[in-house]
Amino acid sequence: MQNGVFASQRRDRAGRVEQINRLIDQAGRVIFIQHAEGDMSEGSALWDLLPEMHRPDDAISVTKTACDSFYRTGLEAVLKDLQATRFTVCGCATDYCVDTTIKVAASKGYAVTVASDAHTTGDRTHVTAKQLIAQHNEVWQELSVPGNPVTVKTTSQILADWQ
Repeated sequence: MQNGVFASQRRDRAGRVEQINRLIDQAGRVIFIQHAEGDMSEGSALWDLLPEMHRPDDAISVTKTACDSFYRTGLEAVLKDLQATRFTVCGCATDYCVDTTIKVAASKGYAVTVASDAHTTGDRTHVTAKQLIAQHNEVWQELSVPGNPVTVKTTSQILADWQ
């Protein structure tokens, strides 16, 4: 949910930001994963989060350089420090960073919940963003990770579970 990522059209920016902010406002801890590459260098305006995103004072930031949020980052150390074995994923881009991070996290044994209505992407050459989002929600729900299925729920369902 960075300025540079949204330089190109993404599906339902305002709606997805609203859902993510609902999650942020109720989450125990928030970890922002920010991609650094090319003009989106760490600390630049393009690297920064969208201005409408809520930012808790105690939020943690992890910078990545690949679609996988665990690849050569401090994310796993942060999760271990927090004693986190489960977390909820949302953000952009569904078919790249979000997808890769979910699959790697599940294979590492983390209990992953995906906010089905709080991730987005752009239209691609052969498929629309709406189709990609729906398809990825289905794939994640049926992902085969023995003993550690990925949970896919709406933001409202997740928030109800957190009560």
